Amino acid sequence: MKCNAIVVRKTGGPEVLEFTEQSVPEPGPGRALVRHRAIGLNFVEIYFRSGVYPAPAMPFTPGTEAAGIVEAIGPGVSEVAVGDRVAYATGPFGSYAEARVIPANLLVKLPDNLDEATAAAAMLKGLTAQYLLFSTYTVKRGDTILVHAAAGGVGLILCQWAKHLGAKVIGTVGSAEKARIAAANGCDYPINYSAEDFVARVREITAGAMVPVVYDSVGEATFMKSLDCLRPFGLMVSFGQASGMVPPFSINLLSAKGSLYLTRPTLQTYAATRPDLVRRSDALFQALGSGIVRCEIKQRFALRDAAEAHRALAARETTGSSVLIP
Repeated sequence: MKCNAIVVRKTGGPEVLEFTEQSVPEPGPGRALVRHRAIGLNFVEIYFRSGVYPAPAMPFTPGTEAAGIVEAIGPGVSEVAVGDRVAYATGPFGSYAEARVIPANLLVKLPDNLDEATAAAAMLKGLTAQYLLFSTYTVKRGDTILVHAAAGGVGLILCQWAKHLGAKVIGTVGSAEKARIAAANGCDYPINYSAEDFVARVREITAGAMVPVVYDSVGEATFMKSLDCLRPFGLMVSFGQASGMVPPFSINLLSAKGSLYLTRPTLQTYAATRPDLVRRSDALFQALGSGIVRCEIKQRFALRDAAEAHRALAARETTGSSVLIP
């Protein structure tokens, strides 16, 4: 079987994303063949394409998130059946393709009220928000939290979900338009960091108490100032580096700033087992189905236009979620 896919043969800029044809094997034991209807687009794919993160092998097809229909299953598969609508977010590389074979235990069935495009847009970002809010730090009613990139894909879900949990949400953004979007999605105090100092604004909002947790996917540009936003014993959650890797620093800085905690979590760890994956996915699907969380697809790109999608994402020209359509 042949299908179109994106292949990276060397690291570099968006131009290394090559639209080509490749073979898709029959599913072996424990595996399923999924025909994609929509593919998630995430900043982490830029890290692998550019070489910030090392790819496991060359050449490779990027992407770990998509939704579609199961077309065939291999021996021993019990998690899904042919014809099931499914999604995944923690698969091995290969989602930038019309179809692929993937371990069946990484697939979750979609509820009837969730379409494939929304699932592809929401899985990685939504599962990330779920573990950040419920496991990395348990957000409680009355908490005041700080979310960087509040108008981004994960940021918008974090703001909505945290607001539902009863938290006051402070969010940083890079423009007045993104501040408006964040405010419309549960962010009580959007801060345009291009126009004002977010540390001073957090101090003002909290009357000097500062916040118990900072969710930071921006990295180098915000990390050090984020530490200054934390109250004593506060938790710095660094889960991305859109602006660049955080430089090495002395851990003594954490004690100097108030016995702070620092974590660098990943979804792969929080959803490492099948029960954890299903439990977190069910929580996300319930939040989407009830309207607690809305995942609006703001940008749709054809799969063959993956390079343009990466350019737009890297330039921060996108808001909310984006998908590739095979």
